[in-house]
Amino acid sequence: MDTNNLETIESQNQHEPPPTKGTTFIRTCFNGVNTLSGVGILSVPYALSKGGWLSLMLLLLVALLCFYTGLLLRRCMDTDPLIKSYPDIGQVAFGRKGRAIVSTFLYLELFFVAVEFLIMEGDNLHKLFPKEEFVVFGSRVGGKQGFVLLTALVVLPTTWLRSLGVLAYVSAGGVMASLILVVAVLWGGAFDGIGFHERGDLWNWSGLSTAISLFTFCYCGHAVFPTICNSMKDKSQFPKVLLVCFVLSTISYGSMAIFGYLMFGEHLTSQITLNLPTKNISSKIAIYTTLINPISKYALVISPIATAVEETVPFRESKTMSCLIRTCIVTSTVFVALVVPFFGYVMAFIGAFLSITVSVLLPCLCYCKIIIGFKKFGVELMVIFMILLFGTLVAVVGTYTALTDIIKEVVPK
Repeated sequence: MDTNNLETIESQNQHEPPPTKGTTFIRTCFNGVNTLSGVGILSVPYALSKGGWLSLMLLLLVALLCFYTGLLLRRCMDTDPLIKSYPDIGQVAFGRKGRAIVSTFLYLELFFVAVEFLIMEGDNLHKLFPKEEFVVFGSRVGGKQGFVLLTALVVLPTTWLRSLGVLAYVSAGGVMASLILVVAVLWGGAFDGIGFHERGDLWNWSGLSTAISLFTFCYCGHAVFPTICNSMKDKSQFPKVLLVCFVLSTISYGSMAIFGYLMFGEHLTSQITLNLPTKNISSKIAIYTTLINPISKYALVISPIATAVEETVPFRESKTMSCLIRTCIVTSTVFVALVVPFFGYVMAFIGAFLSITVSVLLPCLCYCKIIIGFKKFGVELMVIFMILLFGTLVAVVGTYTALTDIIKEVVPK
């Protein structure tokens, strides 16, 4: 998931734009694709290797379900013109508790995405400079951990900015970065001697929960769908925008998954860039493209969390207090990234526990409460209940699997 405009999740409901202004259909499509084109593209080949070739059908299923739940959020917004954000939908459906639950899951998702950024930077920088070590306060720190700390120091000043307009323009290159990454990986397989010789497995039951969790992470853009919808000149075209965004994103994810699996098969790591030989120009382009985006987007990710915290503390207008809060948030993400430096497992946890909840379960529950009511039995309600059942099963099994994998790595044997 990309994070453009995420800083407006909570605040935009207080600022209704003039009805004569708004983004065009093409611009909104660009924003939507940018939202869905995030770090998940690095792990879709790994997800395919966990589930086998037939798990591509699960990628399509997840895309279809998330597209449908995006439409459900749009229908919820139609019931009240004051709804401007996802937490607003939660409040209309279930009152203050609903708003609190939605906000909590959104902020947790953002927090762990920030953690993933740090882990990814550490892994890929260590891939480029495997012999580097750091000395911190007299103690020798390994390459990956040192690069995580270095990345945090680089992004820390950007988090102190309350106005993130400049960073928003920088992060708008997310779509282009994803395209460059796919092309670089394809080039490496076709022209730089890697080849497409791996056959892979047709189906792998034991890896299905991980595969679905990672696929779901790729489509967790629901946090900003209401914001994108409200930014449009013609909001009635939002379903078409969603369709275009999901089709293009699925083509991008599917292409990367197929190329990566054919190139490396069962040897795939959680990030395809870690499989690429660094001696090739195409590999370096892919890795450097991967490194640039998180640095520009990190501040955008934690900004909504920081804003929410600042609104609950004294001296909320104090710049010093704001910097202190944001520094603490950065420090906490560094701590988690150092303790649990497992990109694939953390992403699977986010996908199973948070993304499934935000992108599948909560939209269905809110729609049932606001639009059709739980007591009005019909075909649509049956479909939604089936989605809720599927989502709950994936969330429980996927979260258990991800936490088990993380514990196995963290706890000494």
